[in-house]
Amino acid sequence: MTVALTCFALASNAQCSFRNTAFKSGEFLSYNLYYNWKFVWVKAGTAAMYTVESRFAGKPAYRASLTTRGNSKVDNMFVLRDTLLCYNTLELAPLYYRKGAHEGSRYTVDEVFYTYPNGNCSVKMHRQHADGTHSWERHTYEDCVYDMMSIFLRARSFNPKSWKEGFVVKFPIADGNGRTPAQLRYKGKTVIKADNGAKYRCLQLSYLELDDGKYKNIVDFYVSDDENHVPIRLDMFLKFGSAKAFLVGMKGLANPMESQLK
Repeated sequence: MTVALTCFALASNAQCSFRNTAFKSGEFLSYNLYYNWKFVWVKAGTAAMYTVESRFAGKPAYRASLTTRGNSKVDNMFVLRDTLLCYNTLELAPLYYRKGAHEGSRYTVDEVFYTYPNGNCSVKMHRQHADGTHSWERHTYEDCVYDMMSIFLRARSFNPKSWKEGFVVKFPIADGNGRTPAQLRYKGKTVIKADNGAKYRCLQLSYLELDDGKYKNIVDFYVSDDENHVPIRLDMFLKFGSAKAFLVGMKGLANPMESQLK
């Protein structure tokens, strides 16, 4: 394990920071979405991720957003209108997270607000439930806490050169309703064809959360095997079925796309 990963696992940095080698302001990634409907994969919408340098509480920060939009033709099968937003410091410490999720007939909102008093990580969590009620929690931890967006931004800068299949990075996740143990599990290398017609050498990573004493697979990421670690394909295991996202376009990358096969 590299020194950087050791520091990450122990979360010894009081401000929960990490060096960014994978992306820069202005990166835009777009995807086609597919749903599994009665054992058939149906093209069902689009997704986009945009990262830009912005400001949060008057200080420079990265603002990253991920939107998923199912089209009206498949709304009778499954409604998906998710918007995820996060702010991180330029050193990738989480500052704010919001997820507005319209999945099936349910609509929920999760928010997490981060501060770092006295070398600790303090989180204020808010959830708007499907019935319209609200709940709030506040906790302070000695270790770092993340959300799905901030851990994804951080993971893109991991150095996987020494990883072997089955390697695991553990971390706690906050989602507006509490803190959950989670992990990224490395599953090896493969080649993935994107919806732009190109093929890429990829690393396969699974994101899992602890649920009822067992780790449940939430998303499989196939990220480019280069310094960008761009998600080429995502396999999402939803409460109401499964979906896939395939890369269509990308611009504003920080590094050459060396994983693309000729």
